[in-house]
Amino acid sequence: MREIFMGLPWWVKWIAVPVIALVVFGGLIASVVGFVIGLLFKMLVFVALVGGLIYVVRKFTSSSTSRGDW
Repeated sequence: MREIFMGLPWWVKWIAVPVIALVVFGGLIASVVGFVIGLLFKMLVFVALVGGLIYVVRKFTSSSTSRGDW
């Protein structure tokens, strides 16, 4: 395999082969990248919702205990 690539011009190795790979595997690469970005976005939303829930619960529990001391 190495001997085959050694005999090819530079533009075939560095331009044509990557372009062919992108054409063949472009849909797969795009779906994997989209899946990863979607997963990261969902994790960010999950963390924000859990953080907001913890904040609201602590705020209401601290205010209800301080009212009970009166």
